Amino acid sequence: MGRLPTPRPHAVVTGGAGFVGSHLCTELLELGYDVTCVDDFCTGSRANVEHLTGRAGFDLRESDVGEALDVDRPVDFVFHLASPASPADYLRLPVHTLEAGSLGTRNALALARRNGARFLLTSTSEVYGDPLQHPQSEGYWGNVNPVGPRSVYDEAKRFAEALTTAEAAADGVDTAIVRLFNTYGPRMRSHDGRAVPTFIRQALVGEPLTVTGDGSQTRSLTYVSDTVRGILAMAHSDLTGPVNIGNDTEFTMVELARLVIELTGSPSTIEFIARPTDDPAVRRPDITLARGKLRWEPTVQAREGLARTIDWFRRHPRA
Repeated sequence: MGRLPTPRPHAVVTGGAGFVGSHLCTELLELGYDVTCVDDFCTGSRANVEHLTGRAGFDLRESDVGEALDVDRPVDFVFHLASPASPADYLRLPVHTLEAGSLGTRNALALARRNGARFLLTSTSEVYGDPLQHPQSEGYWGNVNPVGPRSVYDEAKRFAEALTTAEAAADGVDTAIVRLFNTYGPRMRSHDGRAVPTFIRQALVGEPLTVTGDGSQTRSLTYVSDTVRGILAMAHSDLTGPVNIGNDTEFTMVELARLVIELTGSPSTIEFIARPTDDPAVRRPDITLARGKLRWEPTVQAREGLARTIDWFRRHPRA
């Protein structure tokens, strides 16, 4: 049987005011956890957790986990999500991104070690780089350019995985690693540079949807509620991982752009622009391990998830 939470367990969520982190904080509170949300707001937003402010059991702290992470009460779970995650952000904040993956991970692990807490690292499919194996299984070591423009994020997460594994072996910290694949949904920022919010923003104002390259590159999109369920399933298991958490339905970027145009009813056309350096050609997770060991699989498919996300952007045009 997997690890079960104790009555009123206390979870610390780094990056808790970010896109995925805010959804995780919300779900943890719904499940009866006390939650300490830690964020430096370099990419997160107080608006993402505004609905939780004043709620019993929720504590919001502004802090850079790369500098320190001190919590003055017992902790049962540490969820380490703190990091810029979109290309626009980690290219703007390269050193900060590397520090979140290195110093931030070290501080989060130390908090877990002091408290005997379960530590969960949210890593990324970007550790596979521009993969030569398709789909990508957890045993694939990846094809990453260590000095390319994306390396600050890719290598930060690869180092975080290595540090997490070392702490488990050397100090007995109870650790888990999940690799998230292209999560999307409400509370994404419209200008964060990722395909889904970019396409939706452009479609809603009738601008051309800017598809990089020839649009044949693929991604696998996971709705945020499925991602959060996967994170929690891993936290409450005895697995160390890494385990892929993602939707194994694959789309080309052209197919995604056309679907967004259809769902928004937009008059937008598609415009092809230069493809970024080291942009992965394919991305699809092998989720055999998550299905078999966690009994987890995605339930929200792209058409439904995109419709929900589009509705949120219609109601939050300045996101």
